[in-house]
Amino acid sequence: MKSRKPSIPYIIWMAVFTMIPMIMVGITAFTGKNGGFSFEAFEKAFFYKEVFLRSLWIALISTAICLLIAYPLAYMLTKMKPSTQNFVNMLLMIPMWMNFLLRIYAWVTILQSNGPHMINTQGAVILGMVYNYIPFMILPIYTVMSKIDNGLIEAAQDLGSNGFHVFSKVVLPLSIPGVISGITLVFVPSASTFLVAQYLGGTNDIMIGDIIDKVFWTDQSTGSAISLILMVFILVFL
Repeated sequence: MKSRKPSIPYIIWMAVFTMIPMIMVGITAFTGKNGGFSFEAFEKAFFYKEVFLRSLWIALISTAICLLIAYPLAYMLTKMKPSTQNFVNMLLMIPMWMNFLLRIYAWVTILQSNGPHMINTQGAVILGMVYNYIPFMILPIYTVMSKIDNGLIEAAQDLGSNGFHVFSKVVLPLSIPGVISGITLVFVPSASTFLVAQYLGGTNDIMIGDIIDKVFWTDQSTGSAISLILMVFILVFL
């Protein structure tokens, strides 16, 4: 019985801040204007299918770029001295201390007319995504890699494996849990964000999070339906 007590606060937290809100969103999505059961909200959500697909596409590209950059960085980070690792980790976290909106405003200033003229483009949106979420890709991969037993690497080298085989047969398979965590932590917020596209993208780059943000205040049923559909899409992709 004692072993179950530490899980009680977690269960309460999940129930209050996750399960109950999800149930409320589900009830609202299936409630019509007359207060009865209805699919009307989902019919309205169908009109935003192009925005759904664009949001998932941008999220996939952003996640892929984050992975391509983060994996070698995390690997190199594990080869550094402990003091250097701590310093680099601090550099990665410092931008996170700043408000998310302020970081976006900074990129708006950089990409405007005095910069590379990328503002109001899909490339600017992807750049903003990568900048804001890449630490969430680097840190899980680094954490898993740093825990790999050096004895396994030495054993592979003693058995005649070269650097490529050590990486492909030992490091890469053992780092997959970190990769999965990183993909989850980057893809989910990238697909549902509602600020980056508003400030960095153009009128054709609006994302589904922006639609939910605008629709929910005037039509909660449709906003809830869009949220549920997005949740299903994200679960399928993950």
